[in-house]
Amino acid sequence: MVQKFQAVSFGISTDSEVLAHYNITGNTISLFRLVDNEQLDLESKDIESIDATKLSRFIEINSLHLVTEYNPATAIGLFNSMIQIHLLLMMNKASPEYEESMHRYQNAAKLFQGKILFILVDSGVKANGKVISFFKLKESQLPALAIYRTLDEEWDTLPRAEVSVENVQNFCDGFLGGKRLRENHESEEKTPKVEL
Repeated sequence: MVQKFQAVSFGISTDSEVLAHYNITGNTISLFRLVDNEQLDLESKDIESIDATKLSRFIEINSLHLVTEYNPATAIGLFNSMIQIHLLLMMNKASPEYEESMHRYQNAAKLFQGKILFILVDSGVKANGKVISFFKLKESQLPALAIYRTLDEEWDTLPRAEVSVENVQNFCDGFLGGKRLRENHESEEKTPKVEL
């Protein structure tokens, strides 16, 4: 496990002071995420049947931010993520609605953690225009949500989206259930998969 996750520090403790400091009362596997100072604990019922695959999944999923901002540095990691469905919020970070929208988007991300990777695409960054055009959206249709499945390149959009937990949840649930909002998506030519 240590070989696979070389960027993650591993440790074992039985010291009662250490356990008390982290509010650990029994056998626990905890991940301490430095980016937001979160302590994420693997549930005790899952520890009993833990194997390398389950532990790897716990580390991979919980090492991610709730929302990852799209940029050249994160793009490769996003495409290589084990989570195959990505939800993109395309919005200008300079917008007056940004802070509140982002807060609601993060709350929605908690509902789909480990199932859908939540991404922010700042439409105020000129280079991100190709991401927006990939989903056949125009600046006038933003903020917008776009959902994309890497396995078969299926996608859908929700232009001029009000970013609320309910709207995000309904859009994601609809996509997962096979419902598409985009018209004529079957007849469109598939855009070749490119690094955005």
